[in-house]
Amino acid sequence: MSALLEVRGLSKRFGGLTAVRELDFEVRVGEILGVIGPNGAGKTTTFNVVAGAYRADAGEIRFAGESIAGLPPHRIAARGVMRTFQHNRPFGGMAAIDNVLVGAHTRFRRRLWSIVLGGAREEETRQRERAQELVQFVGLGEAVAADVTTLSFGQGRMLEIARALAGEPRLILLDEPAAGLTPAECTRLADIIRGIAARGIAVLLIEHDMHFLLALAHRVVVLNFGAKIADGLPDEIRAHPAVMDAYLGSHAAHQ
Repeated sequence: MSALLEVRGLSKRFGGLTAVRELDFEVRVGEILGVIGPNGAGKTTTFNVVAGAYRADAGEIRFAGESIAGLPPHRIAARGVMRTFQHNRPFGGMAAIDNVLVGAHTRFRRRLWSIVLGGAREEETRQRERAQELVQFVGLGEAVAADVTTLSFGQGRMLEIARALAGEPRLILLDEPAAGLTPAECTRLADIIRGIAARGIAVLLIEHDMHFLLALAHRVVVLNFGAKIADGLPDEIRAHPAVMDAYLGSHAAHQ
């Protein structure tokens, strides 16, 4: 598989703190790449730099062969990189399907609100059919017309993913999507993520739950104190001494 996202020498500092240090990794077409590490390891900062929320202090970010380093988030999204966040961010007072439509704003040929409010009928029909399919894909078919304020936390998580997919990404960044979910919801989430990859969409996945991520990812990158300490297949990561040390402490790792 060819590399879709290439990150080389990425560094990000906040004052005297180096949050990400000379980080290298790549994500391939249709691949699920997991990123794990203890709190403060630099995982979300890495996401924010890739997605354009932060500007890197050093390094290169290339997507589909072109540099996206320093571009604003809306231009990165328009190129095919979408993301979710650690906390649900629904648009209150709107139906689930309309929340998904908002995520497609980078793909509209007409103004978004002219579609949501009933204009541009042909475009509206096409985009609503797509949004309906995505709502079904994430298991919210029965809630398609429901106000998002009535959804459970887990349903809100799935809605966030559907909204990101509405932007027709080639790469989707999922920031701790399993946090706060029940075991049954985690199982459903894993099926959704596998389904995303099966559509040829690359997935860059941050998770604190090692068991969830290692059972799902094709490859795994491990960060600690902003630097990469391991990169490999899930079975290799499970047995890696530096990973054991970072998560469990040196005494436990030696044992």
